[in-house]
Amino acid sequence: MRPTFLTPCLALLLKFLNYLQIFIGVSVVLFAVWLLNWWNRHAVDLDRHHLPWLVSALLGFGVLVCLIAFMGHISAGTGYVSCLCFYAALITVLILSEAAIVGDVVFNKHWEEDLPYDDTGELRKLRDFIKDNVDMCTWVAVTVVVIQALSLVLAMILRTMLLKSRVDNDNNEEIPVSRKPLLNPHADASSSLDKVTQNDTWSSRIRQKFGLRSSPTSECIA
Repeated sequence: MRPTFLTPCLALLLKFLNYLQIFIGVSVVLFAVWLLNWWNRHAVDLDRHHLPWLVSALLGFGVLVCLIAFMGHISAGTGYVSCLCFYAALITVLILSEAAIVGDVVFNKHWEEDLPYDDTGELRKLRDFIKDNVDMCTWVAVTVVVIQALSLVLAMILRTMLLKSRVDNDNNEEIPVSRKPLLNPHADASSSLDKVTQNDTWSSRIRQKFGLRSSPTSECIA
C-alpha cells in the first residue's frame, strides 16, 4: 500500500514547523537591527567602522535559521530527496552548534571571559534578564530545540517514504503486464476454437472428396 495520504500530511507538518523557525529567525534579526539602531544613536564616541560582535552574531544566527527553514519549506513542498538530505544535514549541524554553546555556558563558569568586549553593553543586560527569568527562558530554549528536532525527524521520515515509493514505482514498471481485450476477454479463446473447428471440417471434406481414409483420432474430432 502506497503512503499517498500520509506523505502530504507529513510534508504539511514539516512546513508548519519551518514557519515557526522562520518566525524565530526573523525575531532574532529584528532584535539585532534594533540593537544596531540603538548603538548608532548612542555610541557617539565609539568607532562606527565596525559592527559590535553581538550584533553580527545575532544577525548571522537569525539569517542562518531563516535560510535553513526556507530550504526545509521548499524541500517539503517539492519532495526532492536530495534537498531533504541537505536540509537534515544543515539542521543537524545547527542543533549540535546550539548544544555546544549551551554546554559551554552551563559547564564553563568563566565563559564570559572568552568573549570579546561588548560595545553595546546589551550582553550584560541579556544575562541579567535570563537570570531573573530563568524558567521562561528555559521553556523558550527547550521549545526551539524541540521544533528543530521534530523538523529533523520529519525530514528523515519523509525522505524514507519518498525513497520507498520511488522504489515501488520502479519495481512496478519492470513487471510485464499482459494485455487483454477490453470488450470481450474470451474473444481469443473462442476465435482459436473456431479456427481449429474450421481446419478439421476442411480436412474432412478434402478426404471425402479424394477418397482418403481418416485416422480414428481425426474422425472423433470431426
